[in-house]
Amino acid sequence: MLTVNSDGKIMVRRCLVTLRPFRIFVVGIGFFTLCFLMTSLGGQFSAKRLGDSPFTIRTEVMGALESRGVLRKMSDMLEMMVKRMDVLARLENSTDFRRGEEMHFPVDRFHPAVGLMERIQAIAQNVSDIAMKVDQILRNSLLLYSSAIEGRRDQCEVPRDPNYPDCSGKVEWMRARWTSDPCYAFFGVDGTECSFLIYLSEVEWFCPVLPWRNQTAAAPSTKPPPRMQAAFQRDLSYLLELIGSGKESLIFMKKRIRHLATQWLQASHKLEEKLEGKQRDQKQILIHIGFLTEESGDVFSPRVLKGGPLGEMVQWADILAVLFILGHSLKITVSLKELQSNLGVPPGRGNCPLTVPLPFDLIYTDYHGLQQMKQHMGLSFKKYRCRVRVIDTFGTEPAYNHEEYATLHGYRTNWGYWNLNAKQFMTMFPHTPDNSFMGFVSEELNKTEKQFIKSNKANNMAVVYGKEAGIWKLQGKEKFLAILNKYMEIHGTVYYETQRPPEVPAFVKNHGLLPQHEFQQLLRKAKLFIGFGFPYEGPAPLEAIANGCIFLQSRFNPPHSSLNHEFFRGKPTSREVSSQHPYAQDFIGKPHVWTVDYNNSEEFEAAIKAIMRTKVDPYLPYEYTSEGMLERIHAYIQYQDFCAVAVLPDTPAVQTSTSPFILQPNSTYLAWACNSSSSFPAWPPVNSLQVWLSEAGQACTSTCQQHGLVCEPEFFKFINHKEVFQRLNIVCDSTESEMNHLYPAVAEKVRECYLQKEPLLFSCAGYNTKYQRLCPCRDYRRGQVALCRDCL
Repeated sequence: MLTVNSDGKIMVRRCLVTLRPFRIFVVGIGFFTLCFLMTSLGGQFSAKRLGDSPFTIRTEVMGALESRGVLRKMSDMLEMMVKRMDVLARLENSTDFRRGEEMHFPVDRFHPAVGLMERIQAIAQNVSDIAMKVDQILRNSLLLYSSAIEGRRDQCEVPRDPNYPDCSGKVEWMRARWTSDPCYAFFGVDGTECSFLIYLSEVEWFCPVLPWRNQTAAAPSTKPPPRMQAAFQRDLSYLLELIGSGKESLIFMKKRIRHLATQWLQASHKLEEKLEGKQRDQKQILIHIGFLTEESGDVFSPRVLKGGPLGEMVQWADILAVLFILGHSLKITVSLKELQSNLGVPPGRGNCPLTVPLPFDLIYTDYHGLQQMKQHMGLSFKKYRCRVRVIDTFGTEPAYNHEEYATLHGYRTNWGYWNLNAKQFMTMFPHTPDNSFMGFVSEELNKTEKQFIKSNKANNMAVVYGKEAGIWKLQGKEKFLAILNKYMEIHGTVYYETQRPPEVPAFVKNHGLLPQHEFQQLLRKAKLFIGFGFPYEGPAPLEAIANGCIFLQSRFNPPHSSLNHEFFRGKPTSREVSSQHPYAQDFIGKPHVWTVDYNNSEEFEAAIKAIMRTKVDPYLPYEYTSEGMLERIHAYIQYQDFCAVAVLPDTPAVQTSTSPFILQPNSTYLAWACNSSSSFPAWPPVNSLQVWLSEAGQACTSTCQQHGLVCEPEFFKFINHKEVFQRLNIVCDSTESEMNHLYPAVAEKVRECYLQKEPLLFSCAGYNTKYQRLCPCRDYRRGQVALCRDCL
């Protein structure tokens, strides 16, 4: 007869009560384990047909019967666990421990608390055994899966296709380096041969598409979406919202756009009338201002309020206004993160192409942005770089732009070598026709304002060009400033914080850094705007001339260039600058612009006296008006296409009966025959073409300018033929085709003729005393040198 005292009953009851949370936990763990195993392992035991794609197949685990037996055993164990926990629950609720005997749970065989703990430990041991068995099954599955991967590698062979000669080499590279950038894994590369080939054929284009892949999915869409028509946009509030804020540079740009809003809107109405309802495609345009990104240092924003150069920001503000008003869809970015998001850059280090086709027809950026795009677009940069337009203040000549040629011939710099069409570089002034002239705008005055300025000019007031104190450190400035001070009151707008900059002489009335509208008011009173020789080619002289000032500048002898002046060293141009502002000297000139030798005291003083006697009206060249800039950029967007394959066309043999050229009566140049234009579609239209032979040692820019024309690099492809030499009565004992930025040309002394082998090297710039260059010239519209007479 079993006897249990009351103390024993209380002990067991307390033990059961204490262990209640634990047994609930054990049941939960068991149930969860069963569900997890049934769910996760079930997929491993189901096989697909072996005829499926070798890249997507899941290999069947061969021990399926054994696996099902293990699962059945696990299920039985868990069921037993549940039954035993149910017995414990009923035991707790019973006051008579003899009922435990009826259920074959003899508590007399062990101490109640100790026996219960042993049972729980046994259950835990069963769960541990289950876990070990599951781990073994998973290990076997992984080994089989690894074998399946090796099987995949065997099923994909590198194709030997002569149309894809780089395929095998790229596969070898992928085998060794596919883990070097996470972007490869992003596109599905997993180390197998098949994944390499799929990536190299469908993401990149070095291998043919595998036969068993979905050819339709791999092939790009051939039908572009329908184009929307552009309509002039005159509500600038949305543009200001797009620009954003947070940087002093952006705040400056927005203020400028607001200030010039009225003249922009008036100009848009004039251009709309001039176009007479001509249809215009709306372009999707990305504008990435690279020099404002944190990654490039953003050196401009902190200097906006301290007299720093504003020329670049003036130009960018006007570009934004033009593109928006012309009716195009814009995205504006000033951070690398925004650039990557808009382009669809995959995660990683920038070695892979974009995740989607480029959604933009055009991208306007600068050299900083160009570098950032190249780093993050992978091979897509090479594919889409024809859509890029680079805002380039000082220009990039073809000799510096062609990477191989620049490296071999000493033209390599930190800024060139991009292998773009030179016309993709867009400059602030039209200093080389090899590039496209972008420009900016100056404030325009109505008749009433012009008359008021003329009647209120202070004849003895001069304003110095230069807001940074460093500009006043020019050696010898004291000499010519002393002469100027004899005749005029000198004003400056030099930045300072707490005291007068020591470089500014005491006789100069310094106003400090002025807001733009106050600076304009100062110019409207002044007679003279004088430059010290730096900065080069900024917008301020044109603003001064537009406000009725005469601009006086220094003549450089010898001219400044990358060969003799630190400022130009390293820039991708060999241009020789003969004065502080060559455009003002060459395209405007006297009476508005005077260029003298500041080292010649007599010449300088004579110029001051003559200027005081000279009366001028406010003047602004048409190409720097809002209408002029709108017209010019409209033409570029509609007609410039650098994505067409650049090839040298095989023109018909230029013989007497079929030649598109006509030798003029004086036998000095060739003109394009009017009835031949339709056979050679081009922009600018070829009927504006004239072919001139330069003097030895003369650039084509100078040759065309002498004849009242401009050099047009787009026309080189039409004259790069030996028959053109014959039509000009040039005798060629031999004709060679080579890479040289001076070709086509003739070495007349030895009667050797040379043709251009590389279209990217066609250049209006450059000269050599050995050669006479063959120069394509064209006419231009008055006040709009970038466009020919029939270019709209």
